[in-house]
Amino acid sequence: MNIKSTPLEQKHIALGAKMAEFAGYNMPISYHGIIDEHHNIRKNVGVFDVSHMGEFIVRGREALDFLQLVTSNDASKLEIGSIQYSCLPNHLGGIVDDLLVYRLEETNCSEGERAYMLVVNASNIQKDWDWLVKHNTFDTRLIDISDETGLIAVQGPNAAKSLQSLTDLPLEDMKYYTFKRGVFAGKDNVIVSATGYTGAGGFEIYAHKDHIADIWDAVMEAGKPFDIMPAGLGCRDTLRLEMGYCLYGNDIDDSTSPIEAGLGWITKLNKGNFHSSEFFAKQKEEGIVNKLVGLKLGKGRVPRQGYVIVDKAGRDIGRITSGTSSPTLDHPIAMGYISKTFSAPGTTVKVKVGKKELDAEVVKIPFIKK
Repeated sequence: MNIKSTPLEQKHIALGAKMAEFAGYNMPISYHGIIDEHHNIRKNVGVFDVSHMGEFIVRGREALDFLQLVTSNDASKLEIGSIQYSCLPNHLGGIVDDLLVYRLEETNCSEGERAYMLVVNASNIQKDWDWLVKHNTFDTRLIDISDETGLIAVQGPNAAKSLQSLTDLPLEDMKYYTFKRGVFAGKDNVIVSATGYTGAGGFEIYAHKDHIADIWDAVMEAGKPFDIMPAGLGCRDTLRLEMGYCLYGNDIDDSTSPIEAGLGWITKLNKGNFHSSEFFAKQKEEGIVNKLVGLKLGKGRVPRQGYVIVDKAGRDIGRITSGTSSPTLDHPIAMGYISKTFSAPGTTVKVKVGKKELDAEVVKIPFIKK
């Protein structure tokens, strides 16, 4: 397999990053160590290269109708400049991918057209594209701009302060899940959004791939007074897990429904028919068998994906989907699907690790407060 490179690969290598393949790309896992990078983002500010993510433009007279069919959330609620978390359901009640939907300006649209940007997971770019193309029977054009787009995420409580000198866009005033387009670090037509996958606040910066290296350098320079640090995918995972954010391929996939995954809030059954909407309506009415929950464990072995969860009698009641040692809480945490009978917070269960069984307690997600 040919491993792809982001436009920032040489920056990471020059900074001494530990590199590894992720979703087909050569990506930085850590620079100074996962724990240091994690704490710096929780308390200060750090920057990630997420240029491996995919971006699709959806433009046309029936762009909204198309999105209402293929996504679970209600895209009609989006105003220009706003963003929505959603998913692409398959036809069997599972999830093709989770994604962000941006309602773009209509400056390049013909009369009656709308424009959106979909931001999808790197591992699913081709899969998502094929799925969308297959179901595009609408007066709508799909444009894959993934290879042209660079993307960095600047996260942490000091993100706005560290970036404001690079733009006239009012970063402190930007509401969660909105974006603005303008000049950033001397580059025009840059999208700055406020979503985030860490729970620490911050911004995403989308620019042409030829400009993202200069923007990276400008961000690192402007952030020096705030002790900005580059951060790798290692701490991105520990940060998102502390917030209980799902990772595609671990916590959600083609066989898990958004209702089971606690994503009923992005599954809007009142908007009309969409892929698997009847299946989801039945799950909401009749209830689910398994539920994604958080688990808190004592200090010691970290539970990993695939580990079996059992009840006090040793009966198999679920599986771990994600696990880590939380740097913030200083003990192992995990998420997993478990029989709904055992899903109430405070329920004690066990996680099988080889011949050992580790005590665990079901807890509410997120594991930490924003």
